[in-house]
Amino acid sequence: MHSLKRFIPASFVVLWATGFIGARYAMPWAEPFTFLAARFVIAALLLAGLMLVLGSKRATGAEALHATVAGILMHGVYLGAVFWAIHRGMPAGLSALIVGLQPLITAVLAGKFLGEAILPRHWAGLAVGLIGVVIVLWPKLGALGGGVTPETLVASLVSVLGMSAGTIWQKRYASGGDLVAATMWQYIGGGALMILASLAFETHTVVINGELIFAMAWLVLVLSIGAIFLLMVMIRDGEMSKIASLFYLVPAVTAVIAWALFGEQLSLVQIVGMAIATLGVGLATARPANGETGN
Repeated sequence: MHSLKRFIPASFVVLWATGFIGARYAMPWAEPFTFLAARFVIAALLLAGLMLVLGSKRATGAEALHATVAGILMHGVYLGAVFWAIHRGMPAGLSALIVGLQPLITAVLAGKFLGEAILPRHWAGLAVGLIGVVIVLWPKLGALGGGVTPETLVASLVSVLGMSAGTIWQKRYASGGDLVAATMWQYIGGGALMILASLAFETHTVVINGELIFAMAWLVLVLSIGAIFLLMVMIRDGEMSKIASLFYLVPAVTAVIAWALFGEQLSLVQIVGMAIATLGVGLATARPANGETGN
Protein backbone atom coordinates (compact mmCIF):
# COMPACT_ATOMS: atom_id res chain seq x y z
CA MET A 1 0.00 0.00 0.00
CA HIS A 2 2.84 2.38 0.85
CA SER A 3 4.41 1.81 -2.58
CA LEU A 4 1.11 2.60 -4.31
CA LYS A 5 0.93 5.96 -2.50
CA ARG A 6 3.92 7.10 -4.54
CA PHE A 7 1.65 7.24 -7.59
CA ILE A 8 -1.07 9.33 -5.92
CA PRO A 9 0.36 12.81 -6.73
CA ALA A 10 0.86 12.07 -10.43
CA SER A 11 -2.53 10.35 -10.71
CA PHE A 12 -4.21 13.31 -9.02
CA VAL A 13 -2.65 15.84 -11.40
CA VAL A 14 -3.75 13.90 -14.49
CA LEU A 15 -7.30 13.38 -13.23
CA TRP A 16 -7.66 16.97 -12.02
CA ALA A 17 -6.48 18.30 -15.40
CA THR A 18 -9.30 16.46 -17.17
CA GLY A 19 -11.80 18.58 -15.22
CA PHE A 20 -11.14 21.52 -17.54
CA ILE A 21 -11.87 19.27 -20.52
CA GLY A 22 -15.14 18.17 -18.91
CA ALA A 23 -16.12 21.78 -18.32
CA ARG A 24 -15.47 22.54 -21.99
CA TYR A 25 -17.95 19.83 -23.00
CA ALA A 26 -20.59 20.80 -20.43
CA MET A 27 -20.77 24.58 -20.36
CA PRO A 28 -22.46 25.16 -23.74
CA TRP A 29 -25.42 23.03 -22.63
CA ALA A 30 -26.17 24.00 -19.02
CA GLU A 31 -25.87 26.97 -16.71
CA PRO A 32 -22.92 26.62 -14.32
CA PHE A 33 -24.66 26.60 -10.93
CA THR A 34 -27.42 24.27 -12.15
CA PHE A 35 -24.87 21.86 -13.63
CA LEU A 36 -22.70 21.86 -10.50
CA ALA A 37 -25.72 21.41 -8.21
CA ALA A 38 -26.69 18.28 -10.13
CA ARG A 39 -23.09 17.05 -10.16
CA PHE A 40 -22.64 17.44 -6.41
CA VAL A 41 -26.01 15.88 -5.55
CA ILE A 42 -25.26 12.85 -7.74
CA ALA A 43 -21.80 12.51 -6.16
CA ALA A 44 -23.25 12.74 -2.63
CA LEU A 45 -25.84 10.04 -3.41
CA LEU A 46 -23.20 7.73 -4.90
CA LEU A 47 -21.00 8.19 -1.84
CA ALA A 48 -23.93 7.53 0.48
CA GLY A 49 -24.49 4.25 -1.35
CA LEU A 50 -20.77 3.46 -1.15
CA MET A 51 -20.88 4.02 2.60
CA LEU A 52 -23.61 1.39 2.90
CA VAL A 53 -21.70 -1.10 0.76
CA LEU A 54 -18.44 -0.58 2.64
CA GLY A 55 -20.03 -0.26 6.06
CA SER A 56 -18.22 3.05 6.54
CA LYS A 57 -18.27 4.74 9.92
CA ARG A 58 -20.67 7.67 10.08
CA ALA A 59 -19.26 11.11 10.69
CA THR A 60 -19.81 12.73 14.07
CA GLY A 61 -21.68 16.02 14.21
CA ALA A 62 -18.44 18.00 14.40
CA GLU A 63 -16.83 16.01 11.58
CA ALA A 64 -19.87 16.50 9.36
CA LEU A 65 -19.96 20.23 10.07
CA HIS A 66 -16.29 20.77 9.29
CA ALA A 67 -16.46 18.62 6.15
CA THR A 68 -19.51 20.61 5.01
CA VAL A 69 -17.66 23.91 5.46
CA ALA A 70 -14.65 22.52 3.57
CA GLY A 71 -16.98 21.38 0.78
CA ILE A 72 -18.67 24.77 0.52
CA LEU A 73 -15.23 26.35 0.02
CA MET A 74 -13.47 23.66 -2.04
CA HIS A 75 -16.36 22.70 -4.30
CA GLY A 76 -19.06 25.35 -4.09
CA VAL A 77 -16.97 28.54 -4.04
CA TYR A 78 -14.04 27.27 -6.10
CA LEU A 79 -15.87 25.47 -8.90
CA GLY A 80 -18.89 27.74 -8.80
CA ALA A 81 -16.74 30.82 -9.39
CA VAL A 82 -14.58 29.15 -12.07
CA PHE A 83 -17.56 27.82 -14.04
CA TRP A 84 -19.43 31.14 -13.70
CA ALA A 85 -16.47 33.13 -15.05
CA ILE A 86 -15.85 30.76 -17.98
CA HIS A 87 -19.58 30.64 -18.77
CA ARG A 88 -19.50 34.44 -19.09
CA GLY A 89 -16.60 34.47 -21.49
CA MET A 90 -13.50 34.42 -19.31
CA PRO A 91 -10.83 32.65 -21.41
CA ALA A 92 -9.93 29.32 -19.83
CA GLY A 93 -6.22 30.15 -20.16
CA LEU A 94 -6.50 33.36 -18.16
CA SER A 95 -8.74 31.66 -15.60
CA ALA A 96 -6.17 28.90 -15.19
CA LEU A 97 -3.41 31.50 -14.81
CA ILE A 98 -5.25 33.20 -11.95
CA VAL A 99 -5.98 29.82 -10.37
CA GLY A 100 -2.21 29.26 -10.63
CA LEU A 101 -1.81 31.66 -7.70
CA GLN A 102 -3.32 29.02 -5.42
CA PRO A 103 -0.10 27.28 -4.31
CA LEU A 104 1.43 30.56 -3.15
CA ILE A 105 -1.73 31.59 -1.30
CA THR A 106 -2.05 28.14 0.26
CA ALA A 107 1.59 28.20 1.39
CA VAL A 108 1.02 31.54 3.14
CA LEU A 109 -2.14 30.25 4.83
CA ALA A 110 -0.46 26.98 5.81
CA GLY A 111 2.33 28.88 7.52
CA LYS A 112 -0.12 31.09 9.39
CA PHE A 113 -2.87 28.65 10.36
CA LEU A 114 -1.15 25.23 10.32
CA GLY A 115 2.28 26.29 11.54
CA GLU A 116 4.01 24.64 8.59
CA ALA A 117 7.64 25.68 8.08
CA ILE A 118 8.19 26.79 4.49
CA LEU A 119 11.89 26.60 3.63
CA PRO A 120 13.57 29.19 1.37
CA ARG A 121 14.11 26.46 -1.23
CA HIS A 122 10.39 25.69 -1.16
CA TRP A 123 9.48 29.37 -1.62
CA ALA A 124 11.85 29.39 -4.60
CA GLY A 125 10.11 26.29 -5.96
CA LEU A 126 6.70 27.95 -5.67
CA ALA A 127 7.99 31.03 -7.51
CA VAL A 128 9.64 28.95 -10.25
CA GLY A 129 6.48 26.89 -10.63
CA LEU A 130 4.38 30.03 -11.12
CA ILE A 131 6.80 31.25 -13.82
CA GLY A 132 6.41 27.91 -15.58
CA VAL A 133 2.61 28.19 -15.45
CA VAL A 134 2.76 31.70 -16.96
CA ILE A 135 4.95 30.43 -19.82
CA VAL A 136 2.64 27.46 -20.51
CA LEU A 137 -0.46 29.67 -20.60
CA TRP A 138 1.06 32.72 -22.30
CA PRO A 139 0.08 31.72 -25.89
CA LYS A 140 -3.54 31.44 -24.74
CA LEU A 141 -3.63 35.02 -23.45
CA GLY A 142 -3.26 36.72 -26.83
CA ALA A 143 -6.98 37.04 -27.57
CA LEU A 144 -8.61 37.86 -24.27
CA GLY A 145 -11.95 38.89 -25.76
CA GLY A 146 -14.86 40.60 -24.06
CA GLY A 147 -15.18 38.03 -21.30
CA VAL A 148 -12.48 39.72 -19.23
CA THR A 149 -14.49 42.03 -16.99
CA PRO A 150 -14.11 43.16 -13.38
CA GLU A 151 -16.80 40.64 -12.45
CA THR A 152 -15.12 37.62 -14.09
CA LEU A 153 -11.71 38.63 -12.74
CA VAL A 154 -13.13 38.91 -9.21
CA ALA A 155 -14.86 35.54 -9.63
CA SER A 156 -11.58 33.91 -10.66
CA LEU A 157 -9.80 35.39 -7.66
CA VAL A 158 -12.61 34.27 -5.34
CA SER A 159 -12.24 30.73 -6.72
CA VAL A 160 -8.55 30.70 -5.78
CA LEU A 161 -9.25 31.94 -2.26
CA GLY A 162 -12.06 29.40 -1.85
CA MET A 163 -9.88 26.43 -2.82
CA SER A 164 -6.97 27.58 -0.66
CA ALA A 165 -9.15 28.23 2.37
CA GLY A 166 -11.06 24.97 1.85
CA THR A 167 -7.95 22.78 1.75
CA ILE A 168 -6.56 24.51 4.86
CA TRP A 169 -9.89 23.99 6.65
CA GLN A 170 -9.93 20.34 5.62
CA LYS A 171 -6.38 19.82 6.89
CA ARG A 172 -6.93 21.62 10.21
CA TYR A 173 -10.43 20.52 11.17
CA ALA A 174 -11.67 17.67 8.98
CA SER A 175 -8.79 15.35 8.08
CA GLY A 176 -9.76 12.73 10.65
CA GLY A 177 -12.58 10.22 10.40
CA ASP A 178 -13.80 8.18 7.45
CA LEU A 179 -12.84 9.57 4.03
CA VAL A 180 -16.01 8.42 2.29
CA ALA A 181 -18.27 10.00 4.90
CA ALA A 182 -16.26 13.23 4.94
CA THR A 183 -16.34 13.51 1.15
CA MET A 184 -20.09 12.90 1.10
CA TRP A 185 -20.60 15.79 3.55
CA GLN A 186 -18.34 17.96 1.42
CA TYR A 187 -20.66 17.48 -1.54
CA ILE A 188 -23.71 18.12 0.60
CA GLY A 189 -22.18 21.48 1.49
CA GLY A 190 -21.11 22.31 -2.05
CA GLY A 191 -24.42 21.11 -3.47
CA ALA A 192 -26.46 23.22 -1.03
CA LEU A 193 -24.55 26.36 -2.05
CA MET A 194 -24.97 25.62 -5.76
CA ILE A 195 -28.71 24.92 -5.38
CA LEU A 196 -29.18 28.28 -3.65
CA ALA A 197 -27.10 30.05 -6.33
CA SER A 198 -29.05 28.31 -9.11
CA LEU A 199 -32.39 29.30 -7.62
CA ALA A 200 -31.26 32.88 -7.13
CA PHE A 201 -29.44 33.61 -10.40
CA GLU A 202 -30.30 31.10 -13.14
CA THR A 203 -33.17 29.97 -15.35
CA HIS A 204 -32.31 26.23 -15.01
CA THR A 205 -32.08 25.82 -18.77
CA VAL A 206 -30.44 22.50 -19.67
CA VAL A 207 -30.00 20.86 -23.07
CA ILE A 208 -29.66 17.09 -22.65
CA ASN A 209 -27.31 15.57 -25.22
CA GLY A 210 -24.39 13.20 -25.45
CA GLU A 211 -21.76 15.79 -24.61
CA LEU A 212 -23.55 16.89 -21.45
CA ILE A 213 -24.16 13.31 -20.29
CA PHE A 214 -20.53 12.40 -20.93
CA ALA A 215 -19.29 15.49 -19.09
CA MET A 216 -21.54 14.81 -16.10
CA ALA A 217 -20.51 11.15 -15.86
CA TRP A 218 -16.82 11.98 -16.21
CA LEU A 219 -16.82 14.86 -13.76
CA VAL A 220 -18.79 12.93 -11.13
CA LEU A 221 -16.91 9.63 -11.31
CA VAL A 222 -13.40 10.73 -12.23
CA LEU A 223 -13.20 14.18 -10.61
CA SER A 224 -15.75 14.36 -7.80
CA ILE A 225 -14.97 10.87 -6.53
CA GLY A 226 -11.63 9.69 -7.96
CA ALA A 227 -9.54 12.87 -7.88
CA ILE A 228 -11.08 14.21 -4.68
CA PHE A 229 -10.37 10.96 -2.81
CA LEU A 230 -6.72 11.22 -3.88
CA LEU A 231 -6.64 14.85 -2.72
CA MET A 232 -8.16 13.92 0.65
CA VAL A 233 -5.51 11.24 1.16
CA MET A 234 -2.74 13.71 0.37
CA ILE A 235 -4.23 16.36 2.67
CA ARG A 236 -4.46 13.81 5.48
CA ASP A 237 -0.90 12.55 5.06
CA GLY A 238 1.10 15.55 3.79
CA GLU A 239 1.99 19.20 4.17
CA MET A 240 -0.43 21.61 2.51
CA SER A 241 2.20 23.84 0.90
CA LYS A 242 3.74 20.84 -0.89
CA ILE A 243 0.38 19.41 -1.93
CA ALA A 244 -0.74 22.78 -3.32
CA SER A 245 2.37 23.00 -5.50
CA LEU A 246 1.05 20.05 -7.53
CA PHE A 247 -1.57 22.39 -8.99
CA TYR A 248 1.23 24.07 -10.95
CA LEU A 249 1.37 20.95 -13.14
CA VAL A 250 -2.35 21.02 -13.99
CA PRO A 251 -2.19 23.67 -16.80
CA ALA A 252 0.67 21.78 -18.47
CA VAL A 253 -1.15 18.45 -18.36
CA THR A 254 -4.37 20.15 -19.52
CA ALA A 255 -2.49 21.63 -22.50
CA VAL A 256 -1.21 18.18 -23.46
CA ILE A 257 -4.70 16.66 -23.19
CA ALA A 258 -6.22 19.53 -25.23
CA TRP A 259 -3.51 18.97 -27.87
CA ALA A 260 -4.34 15.26 -28.04
CA LEU A 261 -8.14 15.62 -28.03
CA PHE A 262 -8.82 18.93 -29.77
CA GLY A 263 -5.68 19.51 -31.83
CA GLU A 264 -4.79 22.68 -29.89
CA GLN A 265 -1.30 23.88 -30.69
CA LEU A 266 1.50 22.99 -28.29
CA SER A 267 4.54 25.19 -28.89
CA LEU A 268 8.16 24.73 -27.90
CA VAL A 269 7.76 27.66 -25.49
CA GLN A 270 4.94 25.83 -23.71
CA ILE A 271 7.01 22.67 -23.46
CA VAL A 272 9.81 24.70 -21.86
CA GLY A 273 7.23 26.15 -19.46
CA MET A 274 6.13 22.65 -18.53
CA ALA A 275 9.71 21.72 -17.69
CA ILE A 276 10.10 24.86 -15.56
CA ALA A 277 6.83 24.18 -13.72
CA THR A 278 7.95 20.61 -13.05
CA LEU A 279 11.25 21.91 -11.68
CA GLY A 280 9.36 24.27 -9.40
CA VAL A 281 7.18 21.47 -8.06
CA GLY A 282 10.30 19.39 -7.48
CA LEU A 283 11.84 22.17 -5.40
CA ALA A 284 8.62 22.82 -3.48
CA THR A 285 8.08 19.16 -2.61
CA ALA A 286 11.71 18.22 -1.88
CA ARG A 287 12.54 16.90 1.54
CA PRO A 288 14.42 19.42 3.71
CA ALA A 289 18.16 18.93 3.89
CA ASN A 290 19.90 18.80 7.26
CA GLY A 291 20.31 22.24 8.73
CA GLU A 292 17.58 23.95 6.68
CA THR A 293 15.13 26.08 8.62
CA GLY A 294 11.77 27.51 7.62
CA ASN A 295 10.73 31.15 7.31
